[in-house]
Amino acid sequence: MADPITISLIAGACLIGLGVATVAALKAFRAWIDLKRLELASIGGEPGLPAAGGRIELADLKERVRKLEAIAAGIDP
Repeated sequence: MADPITISLIAGACLIGLGVATVAALKAFRAWIDLKRLELASIGGEPGLPAAGGRIELADLKERVRKLEAIAAGIDP
C-alpha cells in the first residue's frame, strides 16, 4: 500500500498548487476589473448620459420605431 508520508506530500503539493492557481486567477480577475473601469472612465461624457455613439444609435432606433408606427397606422412616412 501507499506510505502515509507519500500521501501527505502529494496532498500538500495539491493544496499548494490549488492555492497558486487561485491567487493567479484572482490577480487576473482584478486586472480585468481594472481594465473595465478604465474603459468606462475613457468613455467620458456627462454622468447618466450614454456616449455620443450610443446617443446616435438611440436616435436611429427611435426614428425606426416612428416609421414602423406610421406604417402600422397606415400613414406613409
